[in-house]
Amino acid sequence: MIDIEELKYPIGQFAMPIEWNLRKRNECIKTIAQLPEQIKNILKSFNKDQLDLTYREGGWSVRQVIHHLADSHMNSYIRFKWSLTEDNPLIKAYNENDWSTLSDYSFDVESSLILLEGLHARWTQFLRSLKDDDFKRTFVHPESNKTINLNEMVALYAWHSRHHLGHIQIVEKQLT
Repeated sequence: MIDIEELKYPIGQFAMPIEWNLRKRNECIKTIAQLPEQIKNILKSFNKDQLDLTYREGGWSVRQVIHHLADSHMNSYIRFKWSLTEDNPLIKAYNENDWSTLSDYSFDVESSLILLEGLHARWTQFLRSLKDDDFKRTFVHPESNKTINLNEMVALYAWHSRHHLGHIQIVEKQLT
């Protein structure tokens, strides 16, 4: 039997890599770049009804995970832009669980997949264009009052991509 924590965190909880360098950052950017294609490949084995399966009791459905990824990654991209154009801005937080109850989380996933594909293409091109000092720029998260730099954000969203891909893979394994 799988532990509930393994279902919640199939790749473990986020931890900033101890060793951080250009190679590691580029690996994280590559992970972000690959997510839309990885999701599309996995979804080839799903029918529309299977998108409503969850990776654990009380967890989001595959459909909700995909819509969440689009929302979350749009927010992240905007946070990068704020950090690069403002001095340590206080960003806007959102309640992802409340967002997951809105009607658009029941829609077909195609629009979110298209959004993810375009967003990730633009976001990763943008990340690759930044200079090393740009990644030292920061913002403040209002819920934790923590100052976060863009290096940490790249690592976090690479983890976030793998984390939710892991949730979809759990459901995929249930189908076989």
